[in-house]
Amino acid sequence: MQAHHHHSAGHSQHGHHHTHEVGHGRAFAIGIVLNLAFVAVEAGYGFYADSMALLSDAGHNLSDVLGLAVAWGAAILSRREPNERYTYGLRSSSILAALLNALLLMVAVGGIVWESVQRLIEPAPVLAGTMMAVAGIGIVVNGFTAFLFMSGHQDLNIRGAFLHMVADAAVSLGVVLGGLAILWTGATWIDPVLSLVIAAVIVWGTWDLLRQSLRLSLQGVPSGISLADVRGMLTERPGVARVHHLHIWAISTTQTALTAHLVMPEGHPGDRFLAETQHELKERFGIGHATLQIEVHASGGHDHGHECPLDHHDHGHDHRHEGHNHGGHPHRTEASHLPH
Repeated sequence: MQAHHHHSAGHSQHGHHHTHEVGHGRAFAIGIVLNLAFVAVEAGYGFYADSMALLSDAGHNLSDVLGLAVAWGAAILSRREPNERYTYGLRSSSILAALLNALLLMVAVGGIVWESVQRLIEPAPVLAGTMMAVAGIGIVVNGFTAFLFMSGHQDLNIRGAFLHMVADAAVSLGVVLGGLAILWTGATWIDPVLSLVIAAVIVWGTWDLLRQSLRLSLQGVPSGISLADVRGMLTERPGVARVHHLHIWAISTTQTALTAHLVMPEGHPGDRFLAETQHELKERFGIGHATLQIEVHASGGHDHGHECPLDHHDHGHDHRHEGHNHGGHPHRTEASHLPH
């Protein structure tokens, strides 16, 4: 009879008693108020100056205000304590907020492109001086807001807010330069073309945020962590013959979890082994929630052990993606889940 030992991380964090990071509540509040006021000014003067570039940037800034509000709400929700229904609390709300933020920006891009193409077809005169003055204010507002979020790059939400504000400042600088070009040449087509450039900048700056937030939403391995490296580190631990059912996913935009089965024919290694392994996972890969299942069975037998409950799930699910040879053993159809 093989023995299966389930051991959860000995750190207090695995019991979900977290010491939460200092929030950016003040930065969110200041950023939202400043940018909302600037959106109103920029949109008003955009209509007055008949500048598509100003109106495009105002639309972009409005989407950023909504994104900041969503990210702030998620930051608040992520500090909610775990309960019987949500055993990790609501930390994953930060992942959903990052995804929604990226989608909002893409919607804003669609509106900018549409209006810019219409303006190219039907050019209109632009008050370049007003356009430059308002965009200059935008450089100051967005630059200061970006400064407020400089210290939070380890959080996908905060990094998204920072990158958006930096992009906004750069876009405002582009509008100023475009205004100078219009004053110098009198070419009205510069305004809608500049708007299309703004749209391209937004897509370029948002694509990575969209890709990463979508991956985390689908419980993919977080960026910066190699599944092969983690598997290799676990396999190299003393007494470990094989590693299987290795899963890594994000609990939030700042916290990562892992579950794995370690085949150790010489017997259960004890709590010290587990603590040292969890510490190495934290130090090398930033994985703070590690749940390790120890399986004790004869070396050279079935890779997973005949009694591994996860070998009997999901109608014969193929484990070949884990790099294991099942030796032709059929899978039973009933589901069996690893308790956490």
